Amino acid sequence: MSDKQYIYAVARIRANELSLLNNAFIDQLIGAKSYDECIRLLSEHGWGDGTDRTAAGMLACERDKTWNLIAELVKDMKPFDVFLYRNDFHNLKAAIKETASGTERDGIYIDHGTIEPKRIKEAVQAREFENLPENMRAAAEEALNVLLHTGDGQLCDIIVDRAALEAIYKAAGESDNSVIRLYGELTVVTADLKSAVRCQRMKKDRQFIDRCLVPCRTLDIRRLAAAATEDDDAISEYLRNTDYSEGADKLKESPSAFECWSDNLIIRAIKPELYHPFTIGPLAAYILARENEIKTVRIILSGKNNGFSEDKIRERVREMYV
Repeated sequence: MSDKQYIYAVARIRANELSLLNNAFIDQLIGAKSYDECIRLLSEHGWGDGTDRTAAGMLACERDKTWNLIAELVKDMKPFDVFLYRNDFHNLKAAIKETASGTERDGIYIDHGTIEPKRIKEAVQAREFENLPENMRAAAEEALNVLLHTGDGQLCDIIVDRAALEAIYKAAGESDNSVIRLYGELTVVTADLKSAVRCQRMKKDRQFIDRCLVPCRTLDIRRLAAAATEDDDAISEYLRNTDYSEGADKLKESPSAFECWSDNLIIRAIKPELYHPFTIGPLAAYILARENEIKTVRIILSGKNNGFSEDKIRERVREMYV
């Protein structure tokens, strides 16, 4: 795209940023008396299409709106594929588990990937892994074999999740945009940190931990893995000597505080894009901002539906982009 085209695209994004959820609105949702009141507030804010007032329908509609807008603004969607790989690999997991169980289930595949779910499903069922994208093939074959021969669903998930992170990291690292490169780095960082903490709490051995962690530039995963074989204090001590030292205190505070802090890393990192007018960066940041607010709304609606207190919900919500 030329600078002129970027100017128009970013202008449209700036207009749409005005309708992004801010922290004040999130507080209003948290303070709502019920799930139904949250749905009403979201509808009044323009969420959903006015027909499906379920949480699933409303959130799916908002994701559709995001990607439809980006498709209107750019001719080449390829630079944004990196944000869709999670959906592709989610669908790969679904296809593997359907194939292994021999039963079909409704609603397990999701849209907005780089490859049609049907193609993934057919390739896995026929064991024709060469029909999958190169970054999926080895993981698809290994994960299916593991599930068929051992029934170990956890290991199956780890194999696919690792391949997804490696695909994101590689694609982001090849981008000429700093926001996308930063997204790749922080996506792997946050996944590694969460995995290390979870492995430590489940008392997993070093071999298991090493399989979970994906190399990246700003973490020494050998030291992180070693810390994860010990305790939370060892992980905190490691974090204090990294770019993510704030996480050490969050880890001591609570598991949910640590998870929330991890997710906020990306939103905090992309906020400068609010002031950059001539690159693909603001478009990439808008996609991430929308995904963040959709995730946050899902957390709030789930909390309301399950009768959680405002304090319990509040400690789980993410920071907003605006």
